[in-house]
Amino acid sequence: MTLFASFDCNLGSFRLVTELQVPGRGVSALIGPSGCGKTSLLRAIAGLDRHQNGYVKVEDEIWQDKKFFVPVHKRALGYVFQNANLFPHMSVSDNLKYGLKRTDESRRTVSFDNAVELMSLESLLARSTCDLSGGEKQRVAMARALLSGPRLLLWDEPLASLDTESKAEILPFLASVPKELGLPVLFVSHSSDEVARLADNLIIMADGRIVGTGPVSEMLTRLDLPLSHQEDAEALVVATVAGFDEVDHLTTLQFNGGKILVTGTGLAQGSQVRLRIQARDVSLTLEPQSGTSILNVLPVTITEIATENDAQYLVRLDCNGTPLLSRVSHRSVRKLELVTGKKVYAQVKSIAVLS
Repeated sequence: MTLFASFDCNLGSFRLVTELQVPGRGVSALIGPSGCGKTSLLRAIAGLDRHQNGYVKVEDEIWQDKKFFVPVHKRALGYVFQNANLFPHMSVSDNLKYGLKRTDESRRTVSFDNAVELMSLESLLARSTCDLSGGEKQRVAMARALLSGPRLLLWDEPLASLDTESKAEILPFLASVPKELGLPVLFVSHSSDEVARLADNLIIMADGRIVGTGPVSEMLTRLDLPLSHQEDAEALVVATVAGFDEVDHLTTLQFNGGKILVTGTGLAQGSQVRLRIQARDVSLTLEPQSGTSILNVLPVTITEIATENDAQYLVRLDCNGTPLLSRVSHRSVRKLELVTGKKVYAQVKSIAVLS
């Protein structure tokens, strides 16, 4: 199930000119500065705002073109807003059943019990929505969206109004939806942490236009895009838990570039984790060093070098197919004679595990 959408329209003094294709599986994050058109694009795809020069197609079904327009309530999508927008006079169960009743049986893809189980709402069904925490309300909103029989899920900053504790509570549920149901998700976010934990693909917007789209690991490390030049520029590594050292309390993680050691032994053997490695935590050396406290030293090839500022370069590295970033000084580039194609070693000083 692939989404294709294009728009060319004026929104007051703002112009939205976009064309995008969203993969049929996984989570695609839509990011960019405030006011660049992210929510406007999401609302246009949903049919909440109608634009003459718009085209939306989901697989083989056209939702909109210049002559044809499917109203929002007939589009097979589930939309979750920043605020849960639940009915305060109804219980959790009745809120969910409201969404279910408005969906034709032929369109239903998730049963009531399945949605309740997926969002862990069993203990909340009889409660009033007024008595729920922010995280609980968003879980109900997510379940209600699933009960609408969607072929596509649209999330507009669903965690923006939540505190840190509530965000941590709901993130695992958001991660489970595309995996359990195989539904594509397009979500707007301003949070690099949400993107790192959830996104498979990244769509970058600026001034009403899409400036880049592709797999999240590639987009975060492309030197021609702004994300790689931010202070907290990072790379994402997907790895598998391969073993434990009970003596030193270290976990071995395996990925296509080799092995990585991280502290702690609480990860399940064989499970897949994401690792966040920031550019400032990667130094380069021509040979593996001895007598160092750095545990993770990986063979890499320099694929690109870009000037960051008067004192630093940003170096893009290939670790057997996995891109990494390193921020190094002009002096280091000169002394080590770093050039594109050169094989060196990346010393990784710090790694964040996003389980």
